Amino acid sequence: MAPSRRLLDVDSRSFERGLRSNPLVILPVGALEAHGPHLPLGADQIQAEQTAIALAERVDGWVAPTIPYGSAPGARKFPGTVSLSIAQLEVPTQGVLSEFARSGVRRILVLSGHGERGHMAALREAADEAMRVHPGLKVVVLCDYEFVYELRGKESPASDGHAGLLETSRVLALAPGSVGPERPVVEYKHSPFVPGSPTEADWPESVIGDTRPASPELGHRVQAYVLDRLVQTVRELLPA
Repeated sequence: MAPSRRLLDVDSRSFERGLRSNPLVILPVGALEAHGPHLPLGADQIQAEQTAIALAERVDGWVAPTIPYGSAPGARKFPGTVSLSIAQLEVPTQGVLSEFARSGVRRILVLSGHGERGHMAALREAADEAMRVHPGLKVVVLCDYEFVYELRGKESPASDGHAGLLETSRVLALAPGSVGPERPVVEYKHSPFVPGSPTEADWPESVIGDTRPASPELGHRVQAYVLDRLVQTVRELLPA
């Protein structure tokens, strides 16, 4: 049996020996956030964790325990969403990154399954501060949906978004048992130039797009594309 890629399963001495090869540590970040009536609240965490494990296999890395909560102010009105402030997310993330650096880790990929702007800003600020305090540490921060959405206009309509066709398909591929039977169609009308969260009229359900054509086959294509882009990014920005 191949050794586990999860740090939860690695003993202290194996961790110490493994540091000699300057391993990449992948820190998944999720969110507990409404994703319509068809996807689980933990969709972002599910995708980040499964993608992190698959990526670790390809780049010979380790996967740290997930930070399960994020900042999701736009979806706070929908039941089940837990939205931290930027500061509430930034402080513990910085602490985790700094502790890995203290332990001897020198390469970290913060892989978020949630891409809200403030959420990502908090993660980037945390990484910036951790690298300032630990000059030998290199951190890259990204959301895998930065790659998923490169497929808009190709594998989906250009207007596809949160919990839409691409995300529904991806969760169907990664965790099919968590996906319900409904396939909502929702038009998002909130302008990015208007401050604040979208109104009920702007966004009546926590979905953006038409999920009816979603399929596991599309999800597998999306996931394969994301993994290829992640491997490329790690090789370019976090070489051993």
